[in-house]
Amino acid sequence: MKEAFQTVFEGGIGEYEMKKSRFIATVCPVSTEDAAVQVIENLKKKYWDAAHNCSAYIIGSVNPLMRCSDDGEPSKTAGWPILDILSTHELTDLVVVVTRYFGGTLLGTGGLVKAYQSATLEGLKYSTIITKELGIRFSIITDYNLIGKIQYYIGQEQYTILSTEYTDIVNLTVLVPPSKKDLFIKKIAELTNGSATPEISGQVYFTRLNGEVHLF
Repeated sequence: MKEAFQTVFEGGIGEYEMKKSRFIATVCPVSTEDAAVQVIENLKKKYWDAAHNCSAYIIGSVNPLMRCSDDGEPSKTAGWPILDILSTHELTDLVVVVTRYFGGTLLGTGGLVKAYQSATLEGLKYSTIITKELGIRFSIITDYNLIGKIQYYIGQEQYTILSTEYTDIVNLTVLVPPSKKDLFIKKIAELTNGSATPEISGQVYFTRLNGEVHLF
């Protein structure tokens, strides 16, 4: 699993016009190929009167699956340019459909490539792009005398605290990058003279957005 990758949290819609042809780009987050195909089919039904509904999607962060479709446009003038934008921006787990309403003027190969890429960029501009980070979930049980030291260290390292439960003891749940796992365990042991041992309770992807932590 990759420690971090970029994707879309919320999709968006952007438009681009060239010589009276309208290009409407719809961006949607997806996690499977079936979901991507379903989005494409739904948009084809929504824009049933359009000349073309060209698409591209990337699924997965390791050896990602990449597919694209020109949907009747000349070969490699629509689907591939859309896919190229997504790949260049290092995005994954998303699908983009660019709908074209023909304006009566042929755009040529170069014009089509520019139009489909420009529309895709507009769609991404109105989407919420995030970085998903892989975190190891640690549970730390300690007493009130040591919690200050632990919280200060976590704050200095900018690790993410998911929860803090106060009873007769304190139980923290913290997310730590996999590359910092051993160092984290060692540091907590040093700070507490071995009285607190972080226990791993799994791993999860997360992101920080508008001051909130979202888990995936």
